[in-house]
Amino acid sequence: MLKAKWMPYRLLFKEAAATSRSVMIDKETYFIKIYDVNDPQRFGIGECALFRGLSAEDTPGYEQQLDRFCNDFDPDNLPEMSSVRFGVESALADMELRRNQRQGKIRFRINGLIWMGDKQTMYRRICEKLDAGFKCLKLKIGGIDFNEEIDLLKFIRSNFDSRTLELRLDANGSFTPENALCRLHSLSRFDIHSIEQPVKAGQPEIMAEVVARSPVRIALDEELIGVRSENEMEELLDTIKPHFIILKPSLCGGFRAAEKWIEKAGRRNIGWWATSALESNVGLTAIAMWLSEFDLTMPQGLGTGALYRNNISGPLSMEGEQLVIDLSKPLPYLPF
Repeated sequence: MLKAKWMPYRLLFKEAAATSRSVMIDKETYFIKIYDVNDPQRFGIGECALFRGLSAEDTPGYEQQLDRFCNDFDPDNLPEMSSVRFGVESALADMELRRNQRQGKIRFRINGLIWMGDKQTMYRRICEKLDAGFKCLKLKIGGIDFNEEIDLLKFIRSNFDSRTLELRLDANGSFTPENALCRLHSLSRFDIHSIEQPVKAGQPEIMAEVVARSPVRIALDEELIGVRSENEMEELLDTIKPHFIILKPSLCGGFRAAEKWIEKAGRRNIGWWATSALESNVGLTAIAMWLSEFDLTMPQGLGTGALYRNNISGPLSMEGEQLVIDLSKPLPYLPF
């Protein structure tokens, strides 16, 4: 008989992490353990990766809802809460992996993420990623003066053309309906692969117009959060017609929902890749293992949790631009 329990955890950033929305010095998260009461060695650990200010279920009483769910645990009757679905699915997958421990290494390419900062800080971070061998960079923009961001792109393209280095941008909704197209035209001369969420989510008609007129391909990210039903998924894709969707399983309904997004996007010739949402190594390992089941053709948006100074140890590491899952190493573990 399976039971569940949870514990809170606060992840501490090594450096303040800035987006156009906020500056973070720590991140609250929750771990869930699913275990067999008749066999204590049979268990799995997952992460209910609530993202304050972004998750659809960031409402008062989250911990009370976790209590109710764990006290009456039923893996076949999950709540609508995306972070809890992700936590349960990742814990069950972790349980299976611990029972049938695999060997060897799994590798796939990821993009190098450049967090916002002042111009000098972003310049330093870009150089570090290029020196590490990344062939795809993702820059978060919208947090400093737009002209300074243009200067950074000029620096990159003066040294690396689009055949050598792929550039992805993430505006986190920082453009306005009035300036979005002007800014996208300014960015287009730098051979940008794509830009995520140029305007704020929740404006499908405006986003559809931006997609239709943009010289840069558009990817949806926050737009997917809170979309529950398959009909809503289809309506969103058919209205906006994005070039790509970005899947954060902890925010878009868990792994099963992410797979529905992939299926519906594929039928519309919309590309996709997955990325993390500041999970610990518990959540990152779960996403990486899930991605390893796909035939990946584009760099993914994961990392090794190196942003945090109190992360949970796990099997992830970097070799150049490749994320490596070393299955001979212990899986993430917490004593609770």
